[in-house]
Amino acid sequence: MLTSQFEWKQQFGEEIEPTSTVSLKDQSLSKRQEYVKEKIILSQERNIQKLNEQVRNLREQLLWCKAETEISNDSAFALSEHLSEIEQQPMLDD
Repeated sequence: MLTSQFEWKQQFGEEIEPTSTVSLKDQSLSKRQEYVKEKIILSQERNIQKLNEQVRNLREQLLWCKAETEISNDSAFALSEHLSEIEQQPMLDD
């Protein structure tokens, strides 16, 4: 029995075409999902960069605060040393 390509396509083409359409839809959906995943990852990377910058700024501020505290403590210690030296000196009576 000989059948032409046209007849064969009519008989089996209907079975093949829906699966290829589904496959194209799956591919399109998969591409969209990959695109969304990439966008999410890029957004998360930007957020991580911003957070890292904030951490650097906070560490720098902490170092400045520590330095100011040390200077204040050193100044207070020096002042108290001077006061105790003054207190130890004899008072001059009029």
